[in-house]
This record gives sequence, C-alpha cells and structure tokens, in this order.
Amino acid sequence: MNEWLESLQPQAVWRQFRLMCDTPRPSFHEETLRSYLFEWSQSLGLRASIDAAGNLLICKPATTGMEACETVVLQGHLDMVAQKEATSNHCFENDPIETYEQDGWVHAKGTTLGADNGIGVAAILAVLESNDIPHGPIEALFTIEEETSLRGASQLPEGILKGARLLNLDSEDRGDVYIGCAGGVDINVSKRFPLEHEPEFDRAFLITITGLKGGHSGLDINKGLANANVLMARLLNNLNDVMDFRLSSIVGGTLRNAIARDANATVLMSASEIAKFEEWLTEQAELYQQEYVDTDPNLSISVSTSDVTGHLSKSDQTSVMQALLSAPHGVRRMSPSIANVVETSCNLGVIRILVNQADIELSVCLLVRSLVDSQTEYLAKIAKAPFQLIGCEVLLENGYPGWKPEPHSNLLAHFHRVHEQVMGFEPNVKVIHAGLECGIIGAKYPAMEMVSFGPNIRGAHSPSERLQIDSVAEFWNILKTLLKDTPKAV
Repeated sequence: MNEWLESLQPQAVWRQFRLMCDTPRPSFHEETLRSYLFEWSQSLGLRASIDAAGNLLICKPATTGMEACETVVLQGHLDMVAQKEATSNHCFENDPIETYEQDGWVHAKGTTLGADNGIGVAAILAVLESNDIPHGPIEALFTIEEETSLRGASQLPEGILKGARLLNLDSEDRGDVYIGCAGGVDINVSKRFPLEHEPEFDRAFLITITGLKGGHSGLDINKGLANANVLMARLLNNLNDVMDFRLSSIVGGTLRNAIARDANATVLMSASEIAKFEEWLTEQAELYQQEYVDTDPNLSISVSTSDVTGHLSKSDQTSVMQALLSAPHGVRRMSPSIANVVETSCNLGVIRILVNQADIELSVCLLVRSLVDSQTEYLAKIAKAPFQLIGCEVLLENGYPGWKPEPHSNLLAHFHRVHEQVMGFEPNVKVIHAGLECGIIGAKYPAMEMVSFGPNIRGAHSPSERLQIDSVAEFWNILKTLLKDTPKAV
C-alpha cells in the first residue's frame, strides 16, 4: 500500500516513510517495526542493539575521511498517536495507514498520519541506508512509547550514547529550530462508586458530542479549540440545574496528550422529563455551536435512546460532575520571558465513567505541562484538588523534566549557518510547549548539545494531521548538510 509515496522527492526519505505508513505502530505496538529495523540494519552491516526498555540503537561508522568528526546522535520515536474519525473502522494494531495527496500535503484517510514522528524516523533510515552522504560516526536512537509516557527515553540506559551532539527530528515547523521544551506530568484519577437502581429513572439517552477538530495538547492548547470532555462536564452540570436525572456513564477522549474530539454520556430520567430535556439540549447545542463556530465549525451535539442501566447516586453524581467542571484545562500562564509561548497548561484528556456488575468506576487522566518545573508541580496540585475532595485516588505519574534552552551552544551556531546556507534565511529559534525527549535524554547526558527541527506538520494527534511535501526536501537538505559539515572532535 501507499506505493505513490515513492514517486515523491527525495525518494530515499519517502520510501522509508512509506514503510512507516505500511507498518502498524501505535504506542505499545512498536515491536513489529523495531524487529524489522533491527534485521534491516544487520543486512546493511550496521551494529544494532535493543535495550531493556525496548529502544533500538543503530550505529553507522563514519564515511571515508570523516572518522575524526564528532559522533552525532540522530533521534526519533517509533510510535505514533492512534486517533481516528468516529466513522472510521481502522484498526491501528493491524491496518496500514492509507495516504493521499491534497494541495501539496500528504493526508491520511480518517486517521492520524503518523508523520509525528514517522517522517523524522524515515529521514534517519535514509541516512543509515545511504552510500553517498558524507558524515562522521552516527548513533541512530529510536525510542518507544513517546506519545504515551516517554517511557523509552525515561528508561534509556546511561552511558550507551557516545555522541556529543544530538539532532532530534521530532519538530513540526519549517524554518524553526527548537532549543527547549516543556516538562510535564500525568494526573491519573480513579474511584469506585456504589451502583444505584432507582425505578423512576426508566428512560435512558445517550448524549454525543462530536465533530471537533482536536489536536496536540501542547502545540494547539492556545488555539481556543473545543475540548469534548470540557463541554460534556459543562453540559451535565447545566442539565443538573434544570431537571432531575441520573448519570450512568461518560466516555470522552482517548489520550492524555490529545485534545478530546468526542465524548458521550448516558443519562437516565423519568418519561415526564423527556420533552423538556430534548428542547433544552437543542438550545445548548445551538449555544455551543455559536461559541465555537470559528474554531470547531463541525461541532455537533446529538441524542439517541439507550439501554437503562445502573447509575450514580444523586450525591455522587453531583460530586463527580462538580469535580470534572473544576478540573483545569487550557492555558494557565503565558511565558513572561519568551514572547507568544505558553508557559503552563493542562489538558483534560480522558474521562471514563463505566458501569460494572457491582459498581461504577471513574477514571480521569489529565496532562500538565510547563516550561518551569515548579509550575508543573503547582498546577498538578490544583488539578488534583477537586478529585481529592471527593475521595478519589490521585496519582502523579510519568513525570519528565523540561529541556533548558542553551542559546549559545556550538551546535545551535552550526545549525544557524547551515540553515541560512540551505534555506537562504536564518531559522527562528524557539522553545516548544510540548514534551520532546531532549529534556529526558539531556538529564542523562548533560554535556550533550541538542537541537530539534523538522518539516511542516499540521494537526498532529488528530485525523487532520498532514505533512507538507515540499518542506520534506528542505528538511532533508538541512540534515544532510549538518552531517557533511560535522566538526572534528576536540
């Protein structure tokens, strides 16, 4: 599948990107791709190893005449975000990504494309396979589970990398180079509630919020996009003000680092309330559509009948809804020192309220990000508070440090020169409000200089993800020139 990708230039990169699209690789399912790359590297005569965490390291010796150059680490992650349209039957564990071209961009049919970070990995593979690109010694590091927990980078053994410079190929803006990123922490909430059955609530309805754009919870958090979880919490709290009902379930969002595009909730009521409920819901839908007409013009709120099940008690329902309403989401603070950069934010990524045989289980996942580690800790405490007040277990997990900018590094100066040579203009030096693995790797290798760059990717972490074709050639030329001009080791 995706044969057409190999007609694009540079063919060496697009051929490898086709491999990325043809090989299923959602987070936690990287093994097939990793095993293939391990065997592929050995067929090329390269040295490869897989560490205990599951990261793949492939080492390529310098080309003739460049043996004395510094060792360069090329780094990307194997996994991709698995998001799809509500109408898609795609299975990320088994099905290839189906691609197509539109207006100079590569898209996927109803799913995420996986250009994050498939195109970066493809470029590294093209370097490893090449016979005509001058370079010093190369260590190609492919990490796992970046999109879910950064576990691969977090469990990377110390001492296995010898490189003095690291090129992270996991950025998404042509003309930009990143020298710092936000740290973050997951907030995982859980509690079990008694299952109630009140016979007077004998009608069930499924409320569905869908049609939202979604997006990356770091890169897109400041765009005012609707979050289906936030809208559902607001909707249910408003419903509680106008009529008596019972809440049976909520299913919203799929990933802590993606802005939720869809959510649904099952509510129970008496037959006498149905007409009032349907009229009220129509009014609410119109209100939300007006509020988000510019950012999410396809927002839809619909209702259908459902099966009557057990539900939360009135008091538990009120507590849960108020806790969800109080959970922070969006930009908390803009950076006071870096213009137009978000410093601290929170994403209400996943909500689950599910009926079991004996009880009702609540689970919520939020992701706090900040360029300032103390602000990550502070906002995490704020996010914990409403759930702790209703007796939930709240765990802070998968924390990772930010990447402190080094604006005077030799590598950045080198990148400046190469970028201006290749592109004809200076790069924009930026700090990104997202979690790059550079912060974690840098903590293990504090003497290593790092930059991150890439081609144009838009809509990452959502089915609108797309990759600009022309920018890939530019990205590839910058990478090749950086390798060709690698300085000698001191």
